Amino acid sequence: MKSPRPTQTEPSAARPRFPVIDAHNHLWAAWENVDEVARVMDTCGVRAYADLTANVSLRFADGGYVIGPGSFADFLAGAARRHPGRFYGFTTACFCQPPGVPLCADVNAFVEESVAVLTADVAQGARGLKILKEFGLHYRDAAGALLRTDDRRFDPLWAACARLDVPVLIHQADPAGFFRPPTPDNEHADSLRKYPAWSFADPRFPRHEELLARLDRLVAQNPRTVFLLPHCINWPENLPWVADFLDRHPNARMDFSARCDDLGRQPEAARAFLIRYEDRIYFGTDMPASVAMYAFHWRFLETGDRDLVPPDYDGTFGRYRWKVRGLALPDRTLRKIYHQNALAWIPGLKEEVNIT
Repeated sequence: MKSPRPTQTEPSAARPRFPVIDAHNHLWAAWENVDEVARVMDTCGVRAYADLTANVSLRFADGGYVIGPGSFADFLAGAARRHPGRFYGFTTACFCQPPGVPLCADVNAFVEESVAVLTADVAQGARGLKILKEFGLHYRDAAGALLRTDDRRFDPLWAACARLDVPVLIHQADPAGFFRPPTPDNEHADSLRKYPAWSFADPRFPRHEELLARLDRLVAQNPRTVFLLPHCINWPENLPWVADFLDRHPNARMDFSARCDDLGRQPEAARAFLIRYEDRIYFGTDMPASVAMYAFHWRFLETGDRDLVPPDYDGTFGRYRWKVRGLALPDRTLRKIYHQNALAWIPGLKEEVNIT
């Protein structure tokens, strides 16, 4: 199954005020659409695009997404070398099992193997380590015990990232409503009907607050490692908590990918937050590339327009929870979020991507 396409007519090409690096995305469907993604990037002013799962394949299917086999060498051949300077990749190391399959039998041996794969992929050009949300929600050992992100046995992996000077982009939890039953009073009920695999209301899953507490401990336990935390650290409804997290952890950064609807319903607070933390935020969309999807982001971030229709989690426009108001960010903030911060935090990117 290929990645979803926007269901509305795409608007005329809209370009951002400054060059953009989409630092949180995926090349869905094993790079078979990379030429189309490059075309959209050219149209929309996106200079570089991160494939965070460059050593695996992701496809929307089965009420969510499915993880398939791949290799970093395949990404280099199929995307990075095909379009030089446009695509860069992270590796998931060995964190690439589909849910329901034990991640490992021996944690220490698994960590050792993951460090070896990470080291080899970084030597080939991987710019960081991506940890999917399955770690913390689904992944278990051979005995069936859930593996926790703050388990100190994984510390050698985070230390290896610091030694190799690459960041860790780790997804923990999901929207808070995904952890509640999809009843009519849950504002995410329609999303969970569309993607039932994203429902974590079952008590076998940790609660939203506990997952974020484990993330807090993980970041605190590894102060030399840079952590890139997506989706407003998965609590955009609680920006004071996000601000406190960033204040307490100088090694933490964040993006707001797939959370513009949450920010856009609190535009004054969101604008003040993004300006205050402009040195800690990078741009990403986490949605299949399309002109309509990117055009929404430029309008949302650069104007104060009202009644904007945000894209759904999968980048389509057939369904939305509410309309939003644009944030009209100042130029200084836009430059930092659009590209300056990513160039500073992702090793080798400044030399590879031509942005002046």
